[in-house]
Amino acid sequence: MILYTPLSEVDIFGTDPEAFNNRQFMNVHGRLVHAERTAEGTYRILQLMSTDPQDYLDASFTPGSVISN
Repeated sequence: MILYTPLSEVDIFGTDPEAFNNRQFMNVHGRLVHAERTAEGTYRILQLMSTDPQDYLDASFTPGSVISN
């Protein structure tokens, strides 16, 4: 992916490298999601990675939803 923007890399990706250490891709109910580990030990969904439009209609995969692993 190529991103053409007048913004700097810091404006797009941020400066906190610790935030990237808490993120991972994982399977949740057979769907691939990009999730971030919270301080409570649960995971918060950042992005659903699916080619099936029906998956995006499922409220449990909404970005910001909390899942326990």
